[in-house]
Amino acid sequence: MHAARNIALCTKDCVCLFVCPTGATDTETGQIDVTKCIDGCRLCVDACPSHAIFLVYDNYAEKKAKNPHIINALTTLLESKVHQETIARGLSSGEDAKIAKALALSNRILAEDCAREGLYMLPQNRSTRELLLSLKEKGTKKDFPLDAIEQLLDLL
Repeated sequence: MHAARNIALCTKDCVCLFVCPTGATDTETGQIDVTKCIDGCRLCVDACPSHAIFLVYDNYAEKKAKNPHIINALTTLLESKVHQETIARGLSSGEDAKIAKALALSNRILAEDCAREGLYMLPQNRSTRELLLSLKEKGTKKDFPLDAIEQLLDLL
């Protein structure tokens, strides 16, 4: 963990120069020398009156694998929202057109959130490849973008 400075916030009060035990801060260039910075020292961070200095972590915790039950529940909810969006789009004529359009958009947004949380939106994910392959198999309509799906599959 080392310190970094947001130059846009720095007011050049230079308190960091006086508290840094290694001389890692440089107010002329606005840079903090990572090689001199003591891991987790934070003296400059605490002393900075403009809050321009912050800590940057060198290592982050590994992302925890999602529970398959949660992924399945999100997938089921995603399918439900896609179905509800289709129904709402079918109701988009008449007096309630604005409500149906808003309902369709709301279902689309929630479906996209479920897709992201259920790991579908990660391009390197196995689920993404399976989804694209299933869309490719179902794509029999003239206006279905098979070429776009094939390009995505080539990238994976």
